[in-house]
Amino acid sequence: MKIEKRWIISFVVISIVCISGLFWEAPLEPKTVHSQFGTTDQIVAADVAWMLTSCCLVLIMTPGLAFFYGGMVGKKNVISTMLQSFICMGVVTLIWVVVGFSLAFGEPLGVQIGEGFYSFVGDPSTFTFMDFVGVLPHKDIAKTVPFMLFALFQMKFAVIAPAIITGSFAERVRFISYLLFICLFSIFIYSPLCHAVWYPTGILGSFFGVKDFAGGTVVHMSAGFAALAGVLVLGKRKNSNHVPTNIPFVLLGTGMLWFGWIGFNAGSSMEANGVAAMAFGTTTTASAAAMLTWIFFDRINGRKVSALGACIGAVVGLVSITPAAGYVTVPESMFFGFVAALVSNYAVYSKYLHGVDDTLDVFACHGVGGIMGMILTAIFAHGEDASLLHGGWGVFGHHMTALLLVSIYTFFGAFLLFKITNRIIPMRVTEEAEKMGLDLSQHDETLFPIECAD
Repeated sequence: MKIEKRWIISFVVISIVCISGLFWEAPLEPKTVHSQFGTTDQIVAADVAWMLTSCCLVLIMTPGLAFFYGGMVGKKNVISTMLQSFICMGVVTLIWVVVGFSLAFGEPLGVQIGEGFYSFVGDPSTFTFMDFVGVLPHKDIAKTVPFMLFALFQMKFAVIAPAIITGSFAERVRFISYLLFICLFSIFIYSPLCHAVWYPTGILGSFFGVKDFAGGTVVHMSAGFAALAGVLVLGKRKNSNHVPTNIPFVLLGTGMLWFGWIGFNAGSSMEANGVAAMAFGTTTTASAAAMLTWIFFDRINGRKVSALGACIGAVVGLVSITPAAGYVTVPESMFFGFVAALVSNYAVYSKYLHGVDDTLDVFACHGVGGIMGMILTAIFAHGEDASLLHGGWGVFGHHMTALLLVSIYTFFGAFLLFKITNRIIPMRVTEEAEKMGLDLSQHDETLFPIECAD
C-alpha cells in the first residue's frame, strides 16, 4: 500500500518532537531576568489537592464530549466523530507543552497605552518544553499551587476547545486535515485569546475588564465561532438527514460533561475556598434550569419531550454559566440557564442556521450559549466595576466591545485557518468516502458489523 507523503511528514514531526525531549534541558528554577517569573513557596496543601482533582475532572470532559457527539451522529460516523474529540488529548497536549503554554502565559508581548501595559500574546520562547515550569507557585498566577499544576489545569481547557468544534463538521471532514487545523487553532486562536483574557496584563481582561471566570469567552465563544467558520468552508453534507445512533451515549456523555464541569468552573477559583463552592452551586443550578426550560419550551412548541433535548439543554446551561460561575449568586444562575436555553433553542431550530448545516448545532449551543453567558455576566457579575448593575453602562460597554472583538477575531481567524488548511490538505472527504461513512473510509473501523452498516 502506498503511504501518502502527508502521513510521512506527520510521523517525522512527532518523532522530532518526542526525541528532542531526550536532549532538552528543562530548567525548573525561575528566570531571574524577568520579575514576572519569580516564585513563592507558599504552597497550600488543600489548594493543591483540589486543583489536582479539578484537573482530573476537566480531563474527563473530553471523553464525555466524545460520547455526547458520538451518540448524535449517524451510525456510519460514530467512531470517527468520537476519535476527533479523543485525539485532541494527544495533539493539543504536545502543542501546549512545546509552545502553547508560552503563548498563553509567557512573557507578555504588547503595547503601552497611557500608564498601562497591555499584552496580546505571550513570548513563545518563555516556557518552551515547560522550561522554568516547576513545583513552586508563580508569584502572580496561582500563588498557592505548583506552577506545573496550573499549567496542566490550563492544558485541559486547551484540549477541549478544538474538540467542541468537531461537532459542526462531523460526517464530512478528512482526519489528517483536521489534525492540521487543530494545531493551527491552538496556536493562533486559542492561546492568544487565553492570554488576552486571563494573563494579568492581557488586553481583554485588564483594558476592557472582561470577566470570564472559567472560559465562556476563551473556550466556548472561540469554539462556537470557529465551528461556524468551518461549516461555511466545508459546505453541506450530501445527506444531512440522519437519525442519532445511540441516545444512551448522549446521556452518558452529558453526565460526564456535567460531572467534569464542576472542575472546569469550580476549579477556576484556583483555591479550595468559598468561591469554588459558589461556582459549584451556580454551575449545577444553571444546568438544571436550562435542562427543564429546554424540554418545556420544546413541548409548548409542539415537540415531544426527548432525552436528546434534555441533554442539549443541560449543556447549554453549563456553557452559559461558565463565564460567571464565581461572580453571581445561585438564584441568578437559574436565570442564566433559563435565558440561554430559550435563545439557544430558538437558534437550533432557526432556518438560517439550518441552511449552513452545522451537524450537531455547535454554534447554536456553544457559540450562542457563550455569547449569552458573556452578555449576562456583563449585566450581573458582582464586584466593583464588574458589570452593568455593579459599575454602570461604561463597564457594560467595555464588555460588549470586547464581545464584538472576540467574535470577529475568532470567526475570521478560524475562517482563514480553515482556508489555509484546505489549501494544504483538502478538508472535505470525497463523495464516495462520505457515502461509505467516515468510520470505514477514514479508519477502517465500524461500530456495527459491516453488513449492518448500510
